[in-house]
Amino acid sequence: MSNLEQGPQETVCGGVAVGVAAEPEVLAPRDVPLGGPRAMHVRRTLPHRHRRMVGAWCFVDHYGPHSMAGQTGMQVPPHPHTGLQTVSWLLEGEVLHRDSLGTTQLITPGRLNLMTAGHGVSHSEETPHPDERTTQGLHGVQLWVALPSHARGVPPAFEHHSGLPDLHDGPMSVSVVMGSLGGASSAATTYTPLVAADIALSAGADTALPVEPDFEHAVLVTEGSVRVAGRPVDRGALLYLPPGASDLALASDGAARVMLIGGVGWMAGPACLVPAESVRLYQLCRDQRWAEAMALQHRLWPLHEAFAKHALAACVKGGLELMGFPVGAPMAPQAPLTAAGRAEVAAILETLGVL
Repeated sequence: MSNLEQGPQETVCGGVAVGVAAEPEVLAPRDVPLGGPRAMHVRRTLPHRHRRMVGAWCFVDHYGPHSMAGQTGMQVPPHPHTGLQTVSWLLEGEVLHRDSLGTTQLITPGRLNLMTAGHGVSHSEETPHPDERTTQGLHGVQLWVALPSHARGVPPAFEHHSGLPDLHDGPMSVSVVMGSLGGASSAATTYTPLVAADIALSAGADTALPVEPDFEHAVLVTEGSVRVAGRPVDRGALLYLPPGASDLALASDGAARVMLIGGVGWMAGPACLVPAESVRLYQLCRDQRWAEAMALQHRLWPLHEAFAKHALAACVKGGLELMGFPVGAPMAPQAPLTAAGRAEVAAILETLGVL
C-alpha cells in the first residue's frame, strides 16, 4: 500500500502485546473482502491483533461454503509475493491458479497447491468461468507460511500434490497436507518444522490425535462445532494451543471438520542471545533517545547479518551452546551451524561481551 503524504501526522495507537499467550486462546475471525469491496468475503484469523503467527504460519483465511450459481466467485487478479509460501486447500469447488512461472493449475478438493514465492513471484486465483465449472459450490482455506531468513531468497517454485497421505482412526479421518503427523508425511516442500492437516470428525466423535509437543498448534473449525482440548470452538474461529501437549483431544456432537496447523515457534533473534542489550534497546526507544538507540543497533547489526547468512535457528542454538546452554541442534529440516558459522557467531558474541 502506498502513502503519498509527504509529511503524515504520527498517531500513537497504544496496542497490545502479541504472541505471548501461555494458555489456549480462541481467536475470532474478521470479515475481509477478497479483491475489493464487491468481491467475495473471507474470514481471517491470522494475523490477529492478539497473535501474529503460529509456528511459521502467518496467514489464515477461511471462505465459504458459497453458492457460485450466478456469481463470479473468487476473482483475485495477478499480485506479487515474496518471502513466503502460499497454501491453497479446498473442501468444495475448484479454483484456477496461474503464476509468472508459467503454471496453470486447477485445484479441487483433496489436492494441494503450494507456491513458494522465494525472491519473488506473481500469481492469480480465479473461479473458472460459469461455462467451465463442474460444481456450483466453493469452500476452502488459504494459508501462508513465512520463510526463514536463509530461504527467503530461494528461486520461486510451484507444486501440485494429489496423492497426500490419509489416516483413519474410528470417527476421525485425517489428510496430512504438509509436514508429518501420526507417522505419515506429506511430500510438500517445507523449510521449517511444521504441520498442516485436514481432519473430518463423525457425529459423536471423542478422540485424540498424537502431535509434536515442541510445536505450538492452532485449530481452525471449517464445518460444525467442536471441543478442542475440552474448549468449545465454533465454525470460523481459530483456537491457539501453546507447546507442551503430546496429543490433541477432539470431540463433536455432530459431523465436523477442522484444519490443524502447527510448528516450532519463531525465535526472537538477538533477545535470545543478548537479552540485556535487547532490553536496553527497547528502553532507549521508549525514552526516544534515538541517537543512543541507533548506536546500540549498529553494535547489534553483525548479529542480524549472521542470522541472514546462516539462518536464525542455527545461530541462536549455536550461540546458546557457545554460552554453555545444552540446547541441541535445530529441528529438521533446519541445519546446525557449520564450523565457520560457529566461529563467526563466537567472534560477534565476544565483541558484544557475552563470551
